[in-house]
Amino acid sequence: MQSEHKHQPIEIAIIDRNVLTCLGLRGILLDIVPNIVVRTFSTFLEFMDDTPYMYAHYFVSSAIYFEHSQFFREQQRKTIVLSNGENTPQMNSLLTLNICQDEKKLVKSLLSLRQYGHGGGVMHTVSAPSNSLGLSGREIEVCILLAKGYTNKEVADMLNISLATAISHRKNIMDKLAAQSLADIIIYAVLNGLVDVAEL
Repeated sequence: MQSEHKHQPIEIAIIDRNVLTCLGLRGILLDIVPNIVVRTFSTFLEFMDDTPYMYAHYFVSSAIYFEHSQFFREQQRKTIVLSNGENTPQMNSLLTLNICQDEKKLVKSLLSLRQYGHGGGVMHTVSAPSNSLGLSGREIEVCILLAKGYTNKEVADMLNISLATAISHRKNIMDKLAAQSLADIIIYAVLNGLVDVAEL
């Protein structure tokens, strides 16, 4: 019976009135954490009409958190409050995620949550996939440098290759990973242990 539970997808809820926040965060979470289901809710009532206690984690807007703090305080180990940068009151005892940052920093923050988690949640228990996409040794080197934030020119200089070759490697990596952006390369590099979140 326990082995059956391991194969069921883990469910995560996003509760936020902002549709774009929900869709963007949902897409990034699906890229970062394999075998999950992410459901989005625009109101607390809509969330409560579902089965709220089955979720492994709640990503909740700070406004909804404060309006319904009793519920979320009881579920503190599962709750991650979505903040809007510096405009959110200090919440020392809660995990927060600043959604008003560029995509690379947001991915880094999510990967940190996944890696370090908060006491038994799914975000840090999912195993990383292996390098099954067939990147060459040189492509892995380029991937690592790109994930660390180096430009094509800097990659070329560091690896003593031409700029055209660096760009060609980047294109091959993007094709092999089916990557839409640099964030996908970063996710791949972290999940495969090529770079540590702290190096980003």
